[in-house]
Amino acid sequence: MARFAPDPDAAALGEGLATLRRHAGLSQAEAGVRIGMTSQGWGLYESGKRPGLFRPDVQRRLTGALDATPEDLALILARETYPSPAPATGLESPRRDFGSTPSAAPTTIERMQLSNDELAPWAASGVVLEFDPERWPRRDQGCVIDLTDGTRLVRLYQRADGDHLYVTGGPAGLETETRLDRAAVARVAAVRARLDE
Repeated sequence: MARFAPDPDAAALGEGLATLRRHAGLSQAEAGVRIGMTSQGWGLYESGKRPGLFRPDVQRRLTGALDATPEDLALILARETYPSPAPATGLESPRRDFGSTPSAAPTTIERMQLSNDELAPWAASGVVLEFDPERWPRRDQGCVIDLTDGTRLVRLYQRADGDHLYVTGGPAGLETETRLDRAAVARVAAVRARLDE
């Protein structure tokens, strides 16, 4: 193997790590900062050029920066290695539909452009957010919150309990935690990417 040619298994692990990072809505630089690494160092793992990604302690450290686990990384690799089979055809039953399962349905990714700087420096006016309505955010991850009155908020998710969501951002700023009543929340969607368009 050439000196700089990545091992295919390391490249697959790196792509899985990149997928987790995108799901967390982080850039390589932001993910690296969480564990004291440069964006270039993080990028070497994602490109498969650092074989240390095979080590369990390295996987725990890198996935932990994304609020994920090595098991999450393994699940992504399993989905890419063994994709869901095509829906069965030609089978019918009056009691069961053998068509595609709900988990096989593609997720609907939505986009919106920020019109203010309430989340700066995390995201400023003009940044387009790509968010997944089927994914719940992790701590410090951006989220789009639709309220029952039709209002849409973009905040950084902190935590939740049975009655409230706790977020930062908005008029209170990124340093102040705000509480939202769950009864007033219609939908919460995790931001998976920030795009400068």
